[in-house]
Amino acid sequence: MTSTFLPDKRTGPDVGPPPPAADRARSRARRRALNWLTATGFQLPALVLFMGLVLLPMLFALYAAFFRWGGFGMPSDYIGGENFTRLFQDEVFLGDLWRCLVLVALSLVLQLPFALAMAVLLNQRMRGRAVYRMLFFAPYVLSEAITGVLFGMIFAPDDGFADQLLGRIGLEGIGGEWFADPSMVMATLFLVMTWKYFGFHMMLYLAGLQAVPRELTEAALIDGAGPWQRFRNVTLPLLAPTLRISVFLAVIGSIQLFDLVWVTTAGGPDHHSETMAVTMFQYGFKRYQVGYASAISVVMFGISLVFALAYQRFVLRRDLQGATTTMRGDGK
Repeated sequence: MTSTFLPDKRTGPDVGPPPPAADRARSRARRRALNWLTATGFQLPALVLFMGLVLLPMLFALYAAFFRWGGFGMPSDYIGGENFTRLFQDEVFLGDLWRCLVLVALSLVLQLPFALAMAVLLNQRMRGRAVYRMLFFAPYVLSEAITGVLFGMIFAPDDGFADQLLGRIGLEGIGGEWFADPSMVMATLFLVMTWKYFGFHMMLYLAGLQAVPRELTEAALIDGAGPWQRFRNVTLPLLAPTLRISVFLAVIGSIQLFDLVWVTTAGGPDHHSETMAVTMFQYGFKRYQVGYASAISVVMFGISLVFALAYQRFVLRRDLQGATTTMRGDGK
């Protein structure tokens, strides 16, 4: 029996010594540079669009806010912080801030709980729930312009569907000039907002409810917990991350509300439904006071940024820490 000895590939005559550490370091550096260039090449179009359509306009608005400028040519009449001083002495803008707070409060107290109740209802086993989900979510798909025109016809004085319906059931005294009465316009506007946006939050809650383990609710049922106890002690705590995101989106949406208000009331009557975005549009594109409108946009951005950072720091911190921990755990 003969044995064959294979040559060691590591010490064969045609294989040289391993490359020195410096060459290996240079090779790794080249690979990292190539990976960085590849990633940058894919991201460059998005970065160019973001710079041109978001970042540069924001910086220019901040620059224009310190000028008295009508929007033609380059700003040249520097007035310092006069636009901001005027802003917080303007009764219309101060009213915008108050109306923003009212819309935020109504959204948190009425709109989101209503969306949550509908989500819990449609999460149960019932006939036709897919159709109900589609019907309740459909308004969110419509554009704000279509929604505004639709409700402009529904709430038209005397001839609108709302007044005719109330008249047929003997409640004609409740109706009237829905969008023209200063005492009714905000309530009517909030009703339209709820119809338009509650379906979006309902679908968020439905997605969160799908992630609640059924075993936990069944265990609570076996322990004798009633429907309210199961919801309060099992479902609601597990739904908390979704609720926090929903609240954040509702508040930011109320701060930046424009389209729906502009199409339905244009801020009237007598500024009683005006928002910060509508006031900014009025001064910038109707009165050609672009410097003052830029100051309004800067304040809107500042309010949104401060709220977002504070909300992330004090409310979403636990959710973000959990996501970071999960990512690190997956990488090990």
